[in-house]
Amino acid sequence: MIDITCLGSSSAGNAYRITDGHTSLLLEAGFPYKSIQRELQFKMSGIAGCLITHEHLDHSKAAPDIMRAGINIYTSQGTADARGLSGHRLKVIKALEQFTIGTWTILPFDIQHDVEEPLGFLLANTVGDKLVFLTDTYYCRHRFRDLTHIMVECNYSLDIVNQRVSAGTLHPAQKKRLLRSHFGLEHVKDFLKANDIRKVEEIWLLHLSDGNSDAARFKSEIQETTGKLVYVADR
Repeated sequence: MIDITCLGSSSAGNAYRITDGHTSLLLEAGFPYKSIQRELQFKMSGIAGCLITHEHLDHSKAAPDIMRAGINIYTSQGTADARGLSGHRLKVIKALEQFTIGTWTILPFDIQHDVEEPLGFLLANTVGDKLVFLTDTYYCRHRFRDLTHIMVECNYSLDIVNQRVSAGTLHPAQKKRLLRSHFGLEHVKDFLKANDIRKVEEIWLLHLSDGNSDAARFKSEIQETTGKLVYVADR
């Protein structure tokens, strides 16, 4: 069984704790370290490692402090270089090269974002749970089987974006960047249809935009599309 705790999921910062009851991991570290400590009730010693997808600060802000606290950071060389991360607590990983942390087997995979070397993660544990973590991308070429948990960005809906551009509250240049850097509602539906979700127990919608999303609508539409339990990570 996988337990997911959202510490925050927005452009202000992203971080999630996942555990299978044996090994706890931090996915992203996009808040000041003290904030993450508070959210985890100062039990940082229970975190076996931290996975970081890319260098933007809303995903990596606390990385240096996490390493200073004695916790390994797992990220790509491109992300490490862009953030200036180094030292023995930095564990450089590569797309499609599997590694383990405790009871988790982790497969990083390439994604598309306007950064140096972004990654998504497929995590499997020893009892057969399988979680995919996909955020800050506009495309995913990979397909996954036997998933039990999905954590996927659902940043915007194109109709909301177009309405805001027409109303003059969103610049066309901002729309262009959004479409080339983030997963929207339409992407999520396509991704779910393209993957094996028969065993999925939970779907988490991540990183909703403040102005370009509708949490209640997104949850309802994904539930209708999949028939699965859907959570919106909107803290």
